[in-house]
Amino acid sequence: MSHPCVVTLDSRSAPRVLFSGDQLVEVDLPTGTRVLYAKPPIEPLKDVDAAIRYAINHPYNSEPLYAKLRPGMKVTIAVDDISLPLPQMKRPDIRERVLTIVLDLLADYGVDDVEIIIATSVHRRMKDWEVRHIVGDRIFNAYWPKRLYNHDAENVANMKYVGTTDVGEEVELNKRAVDSDLVIYVNLNLVPMDGGHKSVAVGLCGYRSLRAHHNPRVMRDCYSYMDPKSSALHTSVERMGRLANKKLNVFTIETTINNRMFDRPLEFLAKNEDDLSAGEKSALRALRFTLSKVPQPARQAIFQRVPSPFGVTGVFAGETEAVHEHTLKRSFDQYLVPVSGQADILITGIPYISPYNVNSFLNPLLVQVMANGYLFNLYRGAPMLKKGGTMIILHPCTDLFDNEHHAPYIEFVHRLLPETRDAMELHKRYEKKFSENPAYIEMYRFGHAYHPTHPFFMWYWGEAGRQHIGRMIVVGADNEYIPQLLGWETARTMDEALRMAKQSAPPAPEILALHTPPIFMADVTA
Repeated sequence: MSHPCVVTLDSRSAPRVLFSGDQLVEVDLPTGTRVLYAKPPIEPLKDVDAAIRYAINHPYNSEPLYAKLRPGMKVTIAVDDISLPLPQMKRPDIRERVLTIVLDLLADYGVDDVEIIIATSVHRRMKDWEVRHIVGDRIFNAYWPKRLYNHDAENVANMKYVGTTDVGEEVELNKRAVDSDLVIYVNLNLVPMDGGHKSVAVGLCGYRSLRAHHNPRVMRDCYSYMDPKSSALHTSVERMGRLANKKLNVFTIETTINNRMFDRPLEFLAKNEDDLSAGEKSALRALRFTLSKVPQPARQAIFQRVPSPFGVTGVFAGETEAVHEHTLKRSFDQYLVPVSGQADILITGIPYISPYNVNSFLNPLLVQVMANGYLFNLYRGAPMLKKGGTMIILHPCTDLFDNEHHAPYIEFVHRLLPETRDAMELHKRYEKKFSENPAYIEMYRFGHAYHPTHPFFMWYWGEAGRQHIGRMIVVGADNEYIPQLLGWETARTMDEALRMAKQSAPPAPEILALHTPPIFMADVTA
């Protein structure tokens, strides 16, 4: 019996509507194609504030938070940055709710040496209005910018060596956090890859630490980034996090949310097309028509500027690993969709947003990481696609970059990729030079650009997919240069792409299509 989120198309099935960047494209898929849909949103907690108070007073493998407090102590609170959730959450963001309760508790116990750090690692600095959205007006006005600020991984004076793991991974973290009597990490868990030791050991580190696991060798040894047990990246981060937690007094607070990405005007986008009402079908047609007529910035605004009504489904606190075990379970409850059998051909649209282009354009390098990195890796167990199979994606692959956020990406794509797509070569020949580029470092530290090593990491994150996928075919590209640069083929239509894919597939190939967003994971048995 098939899972209700796995729909096998027959001759009566309606066409599927898939994202192609910030456009919606209607495609007819062959009879027998299996289409995967996200589970309905889990019911949110009825009283989130009560759940937060309960969690910090009844933590896992730890004293209650209040028992760790004393007057005059130095406390650092670190919070996840703008890279999640996607899109941003309706106010109040869960981070604001946690911070409000935690800060009130600290004040009650006479703790006034408190600083809040946005754990950006080598992501771009958040702008003041973006921070305000996450932490709320009251906290922003009281703490910004001297006691609420972005982590700066290139401020050498504010980074401190913690130690080296038994396999040589160097742990260097934000000095304020290392020197604190207590570090409280406030996590918003979007997918199973987030949270756990990744919060402190990655969020508050810099390039010296990241190079231990953000490299092609480790990424090739990941069988799903979303399944920690089969990820060499997770194994490395866990080693480093355990070392950090031996030296730092860390109290972890993790929260999970459901997948209610679209609010009521756009809620039909999460539905099976066969189940749409007449009114929803009309609304979908109107939206597709509007998107086809308005300029790109307006299309982007329609989706990115509308906060999502995510509901909080869990709050867990205490010792990092004990907490994360409960977080993972709740996350898998929302995302896992059972799938029997791998596909010869995997089809997916590439949506308009990723963790690295919030409030900016999804540039070609990020299209690559979404395809080869995130969407390919949305599985537990076996990959959705058989080894050497064909992946078909829908995206225009427009040669457009945000000059403020993604300045280092431009040189990486247009100077380095024409020389080589080999991740090992890029790592060996160019990564260190970029990491020391003074202009890019200045833009990272004092502007809002990603760190100069970030485009390398984005290429490496596609490494597991590149090693597994036999062919990548793009439908709807508005140019041939970018797909060729990425090592991809192009097709004008889905029918043409399927004909191309079937040339290298067995007779009667198994075809699997992903109807995403909202996010889900395929729990695949081969």
